[in-house]
Amino acid sequence: MKQELKLCEDCLTNVSLKNYNTFRIGGVAKYLVAPKDEAELLSLLQYLLKERIPYFILGNGSNVIFSDSIYEGVIIRLNHFQEIVKKCDRIFVGSGVMMPRFAMAMIEESYCGFEWAVGIPGTVGGCVYGNAEAYKESTFDHLISVKVITPNLEIKELKKEELSFGYRTSFFKTHPGYVILGATFEVIKGYKNESLEIIEKRMKKRKSTQPLEFPSAGSVFRNPSAENPSGMIIENCGLKGTIVGGAKVSEKHANFIINTGNATSKDVRNLIELVHEEVKRQCNIDLVLEQEYVGWDSYETEGK
Repeated sequence: MKQELKLCEDCLTNVSLKNYNTFRIGGVAKYLVAPKDEAELLSLLQYLLKERIPYFILGNGSNVIFSDSIYEGVIIRLNHFQEIVKKCDRIFVGSGVMMPRFAMAMIEESYCGFEWAVGIPGTVGGCVYGNAEAYKESTFDHLISVKVITPNLEIKELKKEELSFGYRTSFFKTHPGYVILGATFEVIKGYKNESLEIIEKRMKKRKSTQPLEFPSAGSVFRNPSAENPSGMIIENCGLKGTIVGGAKVSEKHANFIINTGNATSKDVRNLIELVHEEVKRQCNIDLVLEQEYVGWDSYETEGK
């Protein structure tokens, strides 16, 4: 790869991806860059597209499963995009802002509607990309518009009405090439104390029902329905505690796969596929994976 990549001041080489995802698994990124602003990001994207160099936009790494091999392209992080600007009843948030930080900032100013997001381990950009949700509320509920770089490298503001979205999915999952720079949300006045009480109750429940003490990527599969959640389906299939290498189906919540300390990416993927196949065999339910595999082009030839 050419030296022009140094046009990003914040550029690391041969970086362990274990430090950049919540599963704490994965191989090595040949290049990991963090553009300091839109101009530097645009310049980088122009270069990568011209040279046909693959790249991947990474948020907090809470919904990705990197392979154990070397990622030969460029991992781009937007962690410098930390802008939070409020205008009247609207607020613009940079894609690199952590969702819990944004949610707590709103609560501190007595705005409601974002209590659900305090426990989401992702960035604003990642939450918009996947329409992250919890407690029957989602990112798109309060969304007004999204600032993006289009596949043609134009900076545009896309209104919510222009963007298809659904349960843990959005326009951006089905239209690759868009880079989310930030999002504008509506804000509604509420009561700080009431919001804090809601958060406290929910956090206590999360600690008692989810394996937060282990590295994971949260819920592995989407829920087929509210009445038939994936965790219950997997548990009823007798898969709680199933182990492949260092990966394990959590005893606390069956829709969590945890890294017990030395899991490889292949361990995690093989366990995911084992659970998927067993649920399909026993229940004829085709569970949909929430996470995204990155850098797995050679998986089939490597062997499972």
